[in-house]
Amino acid sequence: MALRVALIGYGTGGAFFHAPLIEAVPDLTLAAVVTGNPERQQAARTRHPDTTIIPTPDRLWDDADAYDLAVITAPNRHHVPLARAALDAGLPVVIDKPVAVTADQARGIADLAAERGLAAIPYHNRRWDGDFRTLRRLIADGALGHVQRLESRFERWRPTVKPGWKESADPADAGSILYDLGSHLIDQAIALFGRPTRVYAELDIRRPGALTHDDAFVALHHPGGTRTHLWMSATAADLGPRFRALGDRASYVTHGMDGQEDALRAGRTPLDEDWGLTPPSQYGHLGTPDDTRPVPTEPGGYQDFYIATAQALRGEAPPPVTMADAITGLEIIEAAFHSADSAELVDLEGK
Repeated sequence: MALRVALIGYGTGGAFFHAPLIEAVPDLTLAAVVTGNPERQQAARTRHPDTTIIPTPDRLWDDADAYDLAVITAPNRHHVPLARAALDAGLPVVIDKPVAVTADQARGIADLAAERGLAAIPYHNRRWDGDFRTLRRLIADGALGHVQRLESRFERWRPTVKPGWKESADPADAGSILYDLGSHLIDQAIALFGRPTRVYAELDIRRPGALTHDDAFVALHHPGGTRTHLWMSATAADLGPRFRALGDRASYVTHGMDGQEDALRAGRTPLDEDWGLTPPSQYGHLGTPDDTRPVPTEPGGYQDFYIATAQALRGEAPPPVTMADAITGLEIIEAAFHSADSAELVDLEGK
């Protein structure tokens, strides 16, 4: 029988980045959507007519035995209390990024999950971007040799502040671009090269009226000598390469973003025949200055996160993303804040 999923939150994240992926996995069923917003309730009823609409999380906890998984995609400040409440109610959880505001909060979730014997799985869908999958394969195959430096960018041109909690200066909202786009970039660096030993960061507020960071640079030094340089910005009037991986044998360079986000926002789903495919005109290039060739991009597959999650809940595989990696990501974010404030390199060893 398919595992019954309760999706908590039906804003942009729930409607576009979770519900269509859950429904694309045969081993899962979107059994409930939890939202108190009348417009979102109606939108959920229209798009998911067989799904129960629940107005509050408390109602979900009262009927927790009817579900097998809670997916939390509420605003950042609610991630920790909702995750803890779900675990206390006996439900394993998927928690959208960032799982918490601080590493200590994330450790608390991990400890509670272990105490309850339940899974707590961070949602880092960008591990299933097609370009990232391709880069990961090229590194594993040795096509680049030893990667000396990886440049990775999520840059946008959004010079006008859009009201909302992501622009909040309240630390509890985790509104900084470092928590938003930075969480993805940092997690990808961890997935490729492991926990770094040192962190350096520059964080800025560039747009008129902005209250929190909208432009940032983070440099990580990994064991073995690899450095990752991460840029995230809402104020980039020119967009740099998405990936520029420099190895001692070859480079791999890509431009443009994985197309799954735009496809989901446009109402498409992984059930579409050409899902996750990148056109040849957007393939990255592998080689050296005088000898490069396009490399077909691996198909993107955000739904694979949920396929792996279902397998993990059935005890057939490890979780697709670990709380240990999420905790490391938050330690890096905290170190980045300290580095930017002090203009110093922060040592992560011993933490």
